[in-house]
Amino acid sequence: MASSAEGLVPITRAFLARYYDTCPLPPLSEDVSRLTAELRELSDGLARESPLTSGEELLVHEVDHQPAHKIDENLWKNRENIEEILVLLEESHRPRLLQEKAIPEYVDIAATLGELEVKLRSTLKTLEAFQQTNADNVFNTVMTYMPQDFRGSLIRQQRERSERNRQAEVDALVNSGGSIHDRYALLWQQQMERRRQLAQLGSASGVYKTLVKYLVGVPQVLLDFIRQINDDQGPMEEQRQRYGPSLYSLTKMVLNIRLFLLLTWGRFEEKKIQMDQISLMQHAVDLYTHEFEKFIKFISKVYANSPFFIRAEDAGATESRKSYDDYKETIIPPGKTHEITLTVESINSYIAWDFSLIQGTLSHDIGFHVEYVNPSGDVTLILPYRRYVSDQGNFCTILAGSYKLKWDNSYSTFSKKSLRYKVDAVPPVVDTPHPIDEP
Repeated sequence: MASSAEGLVPITRAFLARYYDTCPLPPLSEDVSRLTAELRELSDGLARESPLTSGEELLVHEVDHQPAHKIDENLWKNRENIEEILVLLEESHRPRLLQEKAIPEYVDIAATLGELEVKLRSTLKTLEAFQQTNADNVFNTVMTYMPQDFRGSLIRQQRERSERNRQAEVDALVNSGGSIHDRYALLWQQQMERRRQLAQLGSASGVYKTLVKYLVGVPQVLLDFIRQINDDQGPMEEQRQRYGPSLYSLTKMVLNIRLFLLLTWGRFEEKKIQMDQISLMQHAVDLYTHEFEKFIKFISKVYANSPFFIRAEDAGATESRKSYDDYKETIIPPGKTHEITLTVESINSYIAWDFSLIQGTLSHDIGFHVEYVNPSGDVTLILPYRRYVSDQGNFCTILAGSYKLKWDNSYSTFSKKSLRYKVDAVPPVVDTPHPIDEP
């Protein structure tokens, strides 16, 4: 069943503020702003050496603007810039003289660059793992309160299908030669689509409109939170106010590391890099990776313990308990069958069922199978006959028409079967198409 809503309170910004009062963010090192400023000064000097390319101009423009306000958007931006820096650090993308290690100093520089690459890859891996865990937590929190029958199963299947489609979009972009920036623009678009789907789940519209009648029992406070979570002045604004400034500083820092490296590589032939400049960048990367991983570790704990990640057992759920409000019961005499006919009007609908024998039934199982009956009366077996004590399942239809779900007690001579069941034909659940163009 859905988790109990007993004891839940409206999850507002003020409600979260009381929790955040117990989670002060450790301050950033003062060296973050100092090293960021020094890198920018060096970059300005390099920019005066020769005209900027279009790519350099775009990066300078981004460095000069304030980072995005949302926490998750900043995390994606850090991930994008780490990947861009890693590409610049690859040996094949370094200036020719550095690749050739023409002088001993270049050997030392190459070794330092290799160390920076290792640090940044480790930080990137940490960030990717955090984002995946966080996405799973958000979805699983919602599913905690979903009825634990075919309704929840259908929503899980929808999510899995959506994620496969999203990954196929990314793969197609990469295979067509899309840039890192293009890929992250798509990834952020997909993240916003996930957010819209959660909001639609909260308001029972859009992609989940056809599942409205299956959401009975989900706590309204949770649905309200899902719907308004990322509003500009919604519950998450409190988190942005408290933890955003430190993350914005780190976003600025990684952008300046990338800008300095990009301008240096573009002017290496004319203005040879000095070891003290490499040392400055090394200090910046060391500090950035340390502070960023510290932030991720902190925010991970905040998210894991935030009130909107409440566990079912903390809310008073009893997993063994099941709501039978919308189940039906029937007694199937010995030697008899019971059948339900469902009419499907559209292909890609779902036939779904959930049934069990009521305790006290003497015989321990019952036969069950599903058939399709076309307009001419011809019968096709969809789900083969098997005996069950209970079962929950569904399948996606490829034909419109009538589907018969049959429970069989014909093999019993004396034992009747008390059956509790719920079945339905769910209209197609489809992804909202992308337009062309957090916790």
